[in-house]
Amino acid sequence: MATAPTPTSTSPTDPLLETQVFWMRHKNTIIIAVAALLLAIAAYGAYRFISARNEAAAATMLGNAKTAADFQKVIVEHPGSNAAPTAALLLAAEQRKEQKFAEANTTLQSFIDRHPKHQLMTTAQMAIAGNYDSLGRPDDALETYRRVAADHSQSFNAPLAMISQVPLLKAKGQVDEARRVCETVMTQYKDSFAATEAQRYLRSLKPSAPPAAPPVQGAPAAAPANAAPPAAAPTP
Repeated sequence: MATAPTPTSTSPTDPLLETQVFWMRHKNTIIIAVAALLLAIAAYGAYRFISARNEAAAATMLGNAKTAADFQKVIVEHPGSNAAPTAALLLAAEQRKEQKFAEANTTLQSFIDRHPKHQLMTTAQMAIAGNYDSLGRPDDALETYRRVAADHSQSFNAPLAMISQVPLLKAKGQVDEARRVCETVMTQYKDSFAATEAQRYLRSLKPSAPPAAPPVQGAPAAAPANAAPPAAAPTP
């Protein structure tokens, strides 16, 4: 009786043969894909290397910066580095020291536009408000402080923005509004430094006197304080 032939390694179902056939059919595609992957890895490595060098150079330049021109150089030569935002804030501080308040605000606004999510963005807004006050523009300063407190109520600058409104309101004669701000700070931010300042301000802010009640119609007018007493009736 004849026996069935034993399958050999060259049968159509052999995994090795299937692998060879797959390779022959798709080797060009595989080679191109692997080459592209290696190129991407090399490009990413080069990018990381260049970025690291750029960050190191920017950090060194910032560490050696002393003047406004030095900080400006960091911003111009390394705009995408982590040192650039810090350099912008330091540049604005130098401009304020030189009493260039308008230029400082331009620098700070540029910082905000470029880094809207930066952790010191509200600090830049506070500095802008302070510069407005120094420029004799209290209304702009007040509005900026209000915007910081309203838009970033959870920020560490929120209570400072509120308490900074008080002297501006007091100077405008809006004492009752200033008192309301102090009371809000003491309620919402009772554990902050601003709450202590609010208590101090409240002691110096006297509430406005209530308006005098209008006279009742038909009531006799009060006699003036220096009027003579009425004459006594003659004795019969």
